[in-house]
Formats: sequence, structure tokens, C-alpha cells
Amino acid sequence: MDKIKLRLKDKYQEEIVSSLMEQFQYSSVMQVPKLQKICVNQGLGSATQDKKLIDTAVKEMTAIVGQKAVPTIAKKSVSNFKLREGMPIGVRVTLRSDRMWEFLDRLISVALPRVRDFRGINDKSFDGRGNYTMGVTEQIIFPEINLDKINKIMGMDITFVTSARTDAEAFALLKALGMPFKNQNK
Repeated sequence: MDKIKLRLKDKYQEEIVSSLMEQFQYSSVMQVPKLQKICVNQGLGSATQDKKLIDTAVKEMTAIVGQKAVPTIAKKSVSNFKLREGMPIGVRVTLRSDRMWEFLDRLISVALPRVRDFRGINDKSFDGRGNYTMGVTEQIIFPEINLDKINKIMGMDITFVTSARTDAEAFALLKALGMPFKNQNK
């Protein structure tokens, strides 16, 4: 089990670092971009009406990522949304180290292929500083979720934070790790 978990980490250390060194002409191994953390969050706008929605979202997110998720709290009151300061409105978790590598491996090899009509993920969602964010429309693509116990299908955002200085470096890193980007037929 441990060997499967760290498959991508070993691939990064043994193959990807050297290929990125050649590709971008780095003078030191320390300049090679690395994956620092993965942030997964889920905004639940309808949680203002249904308090149990937060509890089920915390349980589902904890099952998906393998680490305890925490509710996010509203910082401001917005009367149009019936939102008061201090109310829980979402769920988030930040993954680092071995849990991050294990989640990335499961996302690439198990969850994304289960998306209906999947043709790859968009390569335009970089933020200009080497970070990449993708959205998942349904939490049911993860095998940890039991379809019989789902009462509402919810999406989530997954952000990959890298140490890359440019989007090109981050794209090369994520592509080498196995992220299934759409084919660029330009």
C-alpha cells in the first residue's frame, strides 16, 4: 500500500526533476518547481437554509481526501443571501506531503476517468504565478462516495499550488505528473 501511495512522488524525484532541469535549463536542482500543496474546497450556498448540509459535506470531503475537513465561516453578513457573519458556508481541506501525493494519484488514475464524456482538463486555468485550479462538478466521481447515501450532488474546486514562477513551468510539471490536459490542436 505504501508503494502505491508514493508512486507519483518517486516518479517526480527520479524522472521529472531531471527532465525539467533539461527543459528549462536550471542551474540547480532547487530551482525545479515542485508541488507544494493541494487545496480542496466546496462552497455550499444552500447551507444557509439547511444546517445538516455542512455536516454531510465535511464527512464526504474527509472520506474523499483522507484528512479531516473543516467548515469555512462567513466573514461578513449579506442580507440578500440570508447570510450572517459566523455562519458555516463551505468546507475546505489542505493536503501536503504524502497525503497530497496519494490524493493526486487517486485523482488522476481513478476519479477523473470516471467523469462522463471526459476529454481532458482545461489548460487555461493557471493564475499567472504557477498555480492551477480545476473544478469538479460532481463529488460522485470519487469511489469513496456511496451513491445510495447522497442526498445532493455538489461540486468542488481543487487548487494545485506549485513553486513554479511561470505558468509554463507549472504546466510542464503537472503534465509530467500525469494530469490529463486537453489536446492543443492550434
